[in-house]
Amino acid sequence: MSAATDAKGVLKVEDLSVTTRDGVSLVDGVSFRLAPGERVALIGESGSGKSLTSFALTGLLPEGLAASGSVVLDGVQVVGTRERDLVPLRGRVASTVFQEPLTALDPLMRVGQQVAEPLRRHLGLRGDDLRRAVGEALTEVGLPEPDRIARAYSWEISGGQRQRVAIAAALACRPRLLIADEPTTALDVTVQADVLALLEGLVAERSMALLFVSHDLAVVSRMAQRALVLRQGRVVEEGPIARLLAAPQDPYTAELVRSARQLDAALEVS
Repeated sequence: MSAATDAKGVLKVEDLSVTTRDGVSLVDGVSFRLAPGERVALIGESGSGKSLTSFALTGLLPEGLAASGSVVLDGVQVVGTRERDLVPLRGRVASTVFQEPLTALDPLMRVGQQVAEPLRRHLGLRGDDLRRAVGEALTEVGLPEPDRIARAYSWEISGGQRQRVAIAAALACRPRLLIADEPTTALDVTVQADVLALLEGLVAERSMALLFVSHDLAVVSRMAQRALVLRQGRVVEEGPIARLLAAPQDPYTAELVRSARQLDAALEVS
């Protein structure tokens, strides 16, 4: 089936690999699909290749790395496509919320300007329409006093507020796919719960596809319906979250589940 006729899926990944200039394989043969409203997780320890996989989906791999295979995003082949042809997809078709909002946001630009940028670029909004859309985007993610927040710089607001701003910017143009790459790791536990609830609600409300990248099985069990488990760049197991947690088939998945349960037990005791 060609990319043009495969209209049902938001994302189709086939045999995706990522290598260095020296030919070292970092991601090897990853394949999966995402339909509208579907929530899928990439699980694995640090260095398993889950973040690199997510970066490759919109052509955001770091310099020196190359992707091969096929990534069809909303009918457009990402692998091998020129950067200037991928820019219109980012923010409009697929958006990413990164792990650390302090580095994701430009400290030299006011928050409102950063939320406005995708609205200006993709929707052509200007003047009062743009200001209104920025305020609505900040309000939608639960930020109090959106006008004040819009005038602030990222370093003038809290970590939780920064991540909400990053989510507002990512979702401002109502993309079909949200990629959330460890979006709560840099936040404290209470703020994590609030941000996860926000993401969960917005994804459901808009029927977006969600790719959730995390090492935290407790979070993944809340945010995703099914998951791919990565180890050293390869998918070792995939399936519904409930089945992976209850009856993992691969020893690596079983070890992840066992470690997560031991951590939960230790936290309960403390």
